[in-house]
Amino acid sequence: MMIARVQGSVVASFKHRDYESKNVFVIQPLDADLNPVGNSLLAVDGAKAGVGDIVLIVDEGGSAKIVLEDSNLSAIRCVIAGIIDSVDLEI
Repeated sequence: MMIARVQGSVVASFKHRDYESKNVFVIQPLDADLNPVGNSLLAVDGAKAGVGDIVLIVDEGGSAKIVLEDSNLSAIRCVIAGIIDSVDLEI
């Protein structure tokens, strides 16, 4: 799992059947201090997220199937599993 910020949405005129009727977003992974880290990714929305939201991402196909409640998915790997309200660190 990782934390990310939703940067924008993706529009496609043709999609693999696993992506039909699903929103796809560009996400930017974040570190624990919510600073950008690494490259942007694409993720299927499983949590009704929107642009600017801080989200919890799972980047593994089996977890994506569980979050999206569809055991027949094969082409989806990265999915938004939740919207994060706050991050509190105890150091």
